[in-house]
Amino acid sequence: MAVLSRVVGVLLCGCASLAFAQAPNIVQPGAPGKPTQELSAVTAAPPAKEPSEADVKFMQDMIMHHSQAIEMTELAKTRATNPDVQALASKIDLSQGDEIRWMKQWLAERGYPEAAAGGMDHMAGMDHSQMAGMDHGDMAGMDHSQMQGMDHSAMNHDGAKKTDPMDVAPMVGMLTPRQMQALRAAHGAEFDRLFLTGMMQHHGGALLMVKELFQQPGAGQDPQLFDFANDVDNTQLAEIDIMKGILRKVNP
Repeated sequence: MAVLSRVVGVLLCGCASLAFAQAPNIVQPGAPGKPTQELSAVTAAPPAKEPSEADVKFMQDMIMHHSQAIEMTELAKTRATNPDVQALASKIDLSQGDEIRWMKQWLAERGYPEAAAGGMDHMAGMDHSQMAGMDHGDMAGMDHSQMQGMDHSAMNHDGAKKTDPMDVAPMVGMLTPRQMQALRAAHGAEFDRLFLTGMMQHHGGALLMVKELFQQPGAGQDPQLFDFANDVDNTQLAEIDIMKGILRKVNP
């Protein structure tokens, strides 16, 4: 029995040594006038940096933001009639569905929930007014008459304007409940117009979220998050341009 234990021990040590041997060393160039150094993969790898609070909120918020886009693309499957709208909706459905799964995995691997505690309270400080003057996407081409504009005519007892909850978006760029209601009720060419203008608004909000992430000190340093946020920015900016072109054909 003792012999067997020694054999097992030798085998385990050998396996461990093999595992370490399989990781190639990394040659690190020295400073001017200094020799190069050969470091093990473990030594050379920088320690994982804890994501910032802004990083985590960005991911949690973007999951909710993407979820509404998926709801919109689901409607397009049975209501859109323009082939370009159908093709774009299918592309957005696939890409943002994959991104939602990846964001959930990113949060889970770091021990964070998919949704922030307290819902959307932390979004209250976001400067939504920037949506009007954003360079990204140049939203000037949007047909706001299709967006079911807010009715602020009702007043509170103190004279302040009363906002109908149906006209309050859950997050920057997201469609209001009234806009989503209009989208669900539309079919054919009317749906195509509402989908395009609504998704352009939606994409504009995502671009603003990326911009505000990188404005936060220390945020966006995680390599995976950095790449993802830049991909969102580039992809959705390009899709806004595509939607403008389709909209000109749908609504000349």
